[in-house]
Amino acid sequence: MTVQMALPFVTVVVGSHNDTGQCNVLSAGQHSQEASFPAPTPDAPLRPGEPAWANYVKGVVANFPGRVRGFDAVIVSDLPMGAGLSSSASLEVAVFTILEELEGKKVEFPLSRFFIITFLFPRTWLLYVASVCIGAGAAAIWTGQGNYLTLNSDADTISRNSGVFWAMLQCSLFFGNLFVFIKFQGKSHIDVETRNVVFGALTGVCAVGIVFLLLLRPTRRSPTLEDAKTELGRSEEEGPMEAFKGALRLFCTRDMLLLSVTFIYTGVELSFFSGVYSPSIGFTLAMGENAKQLVGLSGVFIGLGEVLGGALFGILGNKTTRWGRDPIVIMGYVIHLSSFFLIFINLPNEAPFGDTNEVSYINPSPYLAMLCSFLLGFGDACFNTQIYSILGGNYSDKSTSAFALFKFTQSMAAAACFFYSSRAYLSVQLVILAVLASLGTASFCRVEWGARARARTQALEAIDDKINPAAHALADNALHYD
Repeated sequence: MTVQMALPFVTVVVGSHNDTGQCNVLSAGQHSQEASFPAPTPDAPLRPGEPAWANYVKGVVANFPGRVRGFDAVIVSDLPMGAGLSSSASLEVAVFTILEELEGKKVEFPLSRFFIITFLFPRTWLLYVASVCIGAGAAAIWTGQGNYLTLNSDADTISRNSGVFWAMLQCSLFFGNLFVFIKFQGKSHIDVETRNVVFGALTGVCAVGIVFLLLLRPTRRSPTLEDAKTELGRSEEEGPMEAFKGALRLFCTRDMLLLSVTFIYTGVELSFFSGVYSPSIGFTLAMGENAKQLVGLSGVFIGLGEVLGGALFGILGNKTTRWGRDPIVIMGYVIHLSSFFLIFINLPNEAPFGDTNEVSYINPSPYLAMLCSFLLGFGDACFNTQIYSILGGNYSDKSTSAFALFKFTQSMAAAACFFYSSRAYLSVQLVILAVLASLGTASFCRVEWGARARARTQALEAIDDKINPAAHALADNALHYD
C-alpha cells in the first residue's frame, strides 16, 4: 500500500532566451553543475550524454510540442536526489513549465475531441464521463481565449477584435448545424453510418483546431503603469491559492457583481436557445410534417444571427469605442424582448415537454420560428461581444480572473436553466428571460457609464495637470517683471 501526501519541497527554474542557439543549464546548489547542448532541429536531434541529470532536461526539450530556441536557465531544488521522492519528475515538470513561458505556448489537452469521439461508440457511462471532461476543458479554453484576446488588443481595438472573434467562433454553430441539417434530411432514425459520418467529420475538425491552436503566435501584453505598481507591491510569486483569493476579491467588487447579473442572463438565454427553443419547434406538430427537420434549421438561423452580429460589431469596432458599448447591449435587449413576444404567440405553452398538437395565439408559423431563431442569435452576439469587450478593456491586467468569473457565472446559470427547463411552461421561461434581460442590461449600462465617467475625470485631471504648470510659469514671469 502507498500513501500519497504533499511534501514541502520545490524545484524552481528561471531563464531567458539567448541568441546563440545553445541551451545552457546551470544546476545551482551544494554541488553546482552546468550542462550545455544545442537547441534541437529536425536534422540534429538531441542525444543522451553527460552529466546524467541533464538528460531529463534534454528529454523535455526534445519532446516539447513546438520549436525550442536557445536559452539560459538556472535550476534550484531542495528535493533530495535519489531518495524516491520523484526529484527527476519535478525537474521535468519545472523545465516544461519554463519552456511554455519562453515559447509562449500553453499545451492544451484535447478534451473536446474526446467528447466528440465518444459519439462514435455510444455508451451511457462514457457520455457522462466525456461530458465532465468537455466541461473541464471548456473552462480552460474559454478563459484562455479571453486572455489571449486581451493580450492581442488595446483600448482602441478590443471592441473590433471581440466582434471578429465572436463571428469566427459562431461560424461553427452556423456551418455545423447546416451540415447536420443536410445529413439528417428526410431521416426519422439516425443510422450508424450517418452518425459515424457526422461525428467523424466533427472529430476531424477538432483535430485541425488543435493544430491551429499550437500554431498561435506567442504574445505578451505591453506592461502598463498599473502593472508596474502591482509588481512593486508584490513580494513573491503569486501561487494558486493567492490567485483564487484574488479572483474572489475581484468578484466581490461592485462592478463585477453588477456584470454578474449580465453573465447570468447570457447563461440562461444560451441554455434556452440551444436546449429549449429549437426542440420546442420540433415538438410543435402543427408546424407540419417537417417539424422535426426545423430543429436543425433553427440552429442554422441562430448561427447566422451570431455570425452576422459578430461581423457587424467587428466592422463597427471603432464606432463602439467612440459611442460606448451600452447602445449595442440595449439593441440586443430590445431584439431579445421582441423575439420572446413572437415566440410566446407562435409556440404552444406545452412545447418544451414533448410532442403536442396544441397551438398558441396564432397558427404556428415555421417562417416566424426561423425569424425568432435569427433574432435570438443576433441578440446573443450583441451581449457577448460587448461582455468580451468590457472585460478585456476594463480588466486588462486581470483578464484571466475576469474571464474565469464570467464563464463560471454563465455556466452556473446555464446549468440552473437546464434544470428547470423541462419542468416549466414556455410562458414561465420567457418571463424569467425577460426579467433577467432587463436586470442584466441595466447592470451592464451602469458599469459602462461608470467606467466612461471615470475615464472623463482622468482625462480632465490630465489636462489640468498640463495647464497648471504653464499658469504658474506665467505668474512667476509677471511677478519678475514687477
